[in-house]
Order: sequence, then structure tokens, then C-alpha cells
Amino acid sequence: MVSAPPIRVRFCPSPTGNPHVGLVRTALFNWAFARHHGGTLVFRIEDTDAARDSEESYQQLLDSMRWLGFDWDEGPEVGGPHEPYRQSQRMDIYEDVARRLHEAGHAYYCYCTTEELEERRDEARRAGRPSGYDGHCRDLTQERIDAYRAEGRDGVLRFRMPDTTITFDDLVRGELSFEPEHVPDYAILRANGKPLYTLVNPVDDALMEITHVLRGEDLLSSTPRQVALYKALGDIGIGTGEPPRFGHLPYVMGEGNKKLSKRDPQASLNLYRERGFLPEGLLNYLSLLGWALSEDRDLFSVEEMVAAFDISDVNANPARFDLKKCEAINAHHLRRLPAQEFARRLVPFLQSADLLPAEPSAEQLDLLAKAAPLTQERMVVLSEVVGMLGFLFVSPDRFEVDEADAAKSLGEDAKPVLEVGVKALEDLEDFSPEPIQATLREALVEGLGIKPKFAFTPLRVAVTGRRVSPPLFESMELLGREETLRRLRLALAR
Repeated sequence: MVSAPPIRVRFCPSPTGNPHVGLVRTALFNWAFARHHGGTLVFRIEDTDAARDSEESYQQLLDSMRWLGFDWDEGPEVGGPHEPYRQSQRMDIYEDVARRLHEAGHAYYCYCTTEELEERRDEARRAGRPSGYDGHCRDLTQERIDAYRAEGRDGVLRFRMPDTTITFDDLVRGELSFEPEHVPDYAILRANGKPLYTLVNPVDDALMEITHVLRGEDLLSSTPRQVALYKALGDIGIGTGEPPRFGHLPYVMGEGNKKLSKRDPQASLNLYRERGFLPEGLLNYLSLLGWALSEDRDLFSVEEMVAAFDISDVNANPARFDLKKCEAINAHHLRRLPAQEFARRLVPFLQSADLLPAEPSAEQLDLLAKAAPLTQERMVVLSEVVGMLGFLFVSPDRFEVDEADAAKSLGEDAKPVLEVGVKALEDLEDFSPEPIQATLREALVEGLGIKPKFAFTPLRVAVTGRRVSPPLFESMELLGREETLRRLRLALAR
């Protein structure tokens, strides 16, 4: 019995713009599939479009992969036996393969102009026929080729599709068949000699011995073309001639049940990083867009996903991106963090808001470690730390009270509350939560005869700057007696 070859999958994004969640979901499924089977993940950069690709986007891709926790076995910064892993550095390979395909009769030059192609497509549509390329240049005589060239026409190289039905077993969708009239000959080299995606990806997959291709459903229509090309590549000594196993992942849908586009604000990975989503929370949610650990369990770790992931369990139906559910799952993962780790992850967001320096002091980190547990159960994303705990780290000259909250809670009727509160706290020796609460309750609730809500809300806004904050008495303790009283007197002066 012949054993199956080791599993090799690839993730090959284009470095154009910000990474988006659909791209991350594809990377996640490939990574989990490779890790589940003890296989190899090849990270390959599809950067043959010089007009759209950029070095900045390339670096952003690498940074995003690292932030998400993905590692790769071959690719940029890692190397491997099939270097280089950037397609822009492999042009000589593609040119050689294209030449060999042409010489073997698997490809031919097409000299049709754009206008001629469109005219024949319109005619086909009017006649109710498929409007793809009609094979006009398939069997040109040398005389006709010379005539076209004499006119100054540059030909594109087209792959010669077989006149037979192409069938393959999709790992997600089962057996699929494509009739030849629906898969016409297609271009693999532009007229300027530059290779197209339709050539470079199958060539790289064959040379890099890729066994499984997991990619988006939007690429399904190109798969029968690639299946035929793999066989032709084998004929000229590139790879085995056998295509990899394909699995086409379901669409990710956005608002209005439309396919989530790169241009949709909620599609940008950077948005989630900036808001303070945890990689583990975001990946947990994205894994649910087409797959599930079990019918009744939505919350799990990346490690649990890898252990259970089976591509045959992926659902072919489109998956809808639900931001509220994504946030809820992230909040769950945020609450599961150990207190010390939670505090550590808050630091960059306080630094971005200029509330902590590049190198926080031991005292600042100690204050954060004490304050962080007060907010961990209340936060959905890490960026909320700026609003929740910023009042502890802002310098006295920069402290501000939210104007809307001040209008609601620091009106004229708050003045006696603040006055009594200041007087009660001035002489309090033990400035810890329980004595603070007992003293203020006695002075305000019992002494002034008002409800706790009306007694403590003005104090909360005066001390933290907001109506919504960590527990008031713990906040006062962390601020200290001097700063707490200073802010209460400042509110009185308003």
C-alpha cells in the first residue's frame, strides 16, 4: 500500500492594502489544517502586480501573521527548499515554463484585439451561447501569425483547454464537474510577456509540491483551468501532473447579505487591532465562519481548534460576519486572561493615548496591575482602557471631565454633595475602599438623606471624569487622598 505524501498547504496573499478578515479566515484554515495533520505551511507572496503591490503592504502582511500567532514552515524570513517565496523574484521560472508549454503545444498566441473579442462576445450573448473566448486563434497558420505581427499586434499566450469535462472532488463541496464550453482557453501571459495569476500559482504549487489548496469560493471558477494546467505541467516535467486536492471555503457575508468586500470598514484587520481585539478572540470568531468545534460550543482556544480541525467539517454555505458576536467572543477571551497578562496587554493602548511613556516606570506598572482587575470583567476590547483607566494616569494639568457627563451630574444640586464629600474625606486616616465607602455613605446617604445613586454619581464624575468608571471607592484609593480631594475641589470650583 502506497502511503499518502506529507501534507503541504500554502497561503499566498497579495500585498495590496490592509489585510482583511476574509484573508485571515483563509490563513487560519490553512494553518490549522497543516498543524492538525503535522504538515507543512508554505507562506508565499503573490506580488507580480507591481502597480498594486507595495513593500509597505508586504511588511504589514508579515506583521499581521506574527500578531495573529501564525508560524510558517517555508517562506519569507524562514527560507526553505523552494526559494524564493516572493513571486516577483521568480519571473525567470514563469517565463521558462510558458515557453515550454508553448513549444509542447499546450499554449498558443492569441492576437485578437480587445474590440474584436468584445464584438464576438456580444454576438455569442445575442445567440444564447457562452460568451467566453471562442478559440479564434487556436489553429492559426504561420502565414496568418506573420500577418498579425506585421500589423504590430502583440499576442497574449493562452492555455489550450482540453475538449472534455473536468471533474474533481472538492474537499468542502464534493464532486464538481465543468463542461468544456464553460471553461474556454485563457491567458497565462500578457502581451508584454508578464505572467498572470492563472500561470504563476499553479506553477508554484507544482514546484513546491503543494498537496492541498484551501481558498475562497470566489476562486472556484478558475479551478478547472488549473486542474488542466497541472496535467500539462506534468507533461513538460513540472511536478507530477496530478493536481492538489482543492477545498473552496464559503463566502464571508457582510451587511445586507452581500459578500464582505475589502472596502467594507468591518473587513479591515487593522480595525480590530486598533480597537484592541485579542488575536485569540478574533481567531475564535473567524473560525466559526464556516466551521464549528461542536454544535453547542462557540468558545474555544486556538489549540482546541487545531486539535479538532477537519476540512470535511467546513460548511459550504455562506457565513455572515456578525460584529456583535465577534465582540462578545473577544470579551470572553479577554476575561480569561491571567491578571498579569491582561495588564501587560493594556500598556500599548495607554501609550498610544500618551498616558504612559515608552518606558513606563515601576510605579506606573504597579498602579496598572492594581487597577486592571477592576475593569477586566467590564471590557470588550483593550482600547476601552483609555476611557476606563485613563483618569489614573493622566497628569493633573491634563485631567478633564466629560462635558456631557458633567452637565448631567455636576449641576448646582451636586454642590452640597461635593462639599460634604470633601469634608468627610479630609480627615479620613485609612484611605482604603471600605473606610471610604463607610464614611461617604454616612455623610451623604444618611447625613443628607439622598439615595446612593445621587450621592455617589457626582463624586464619580468629579474623580474619574466619567459617569461610567471602575468602582468608585477603589478608584479613590488608587488615586490617593491628595489627588482625589484636588479633583473634588476642582469640580466644586466649576
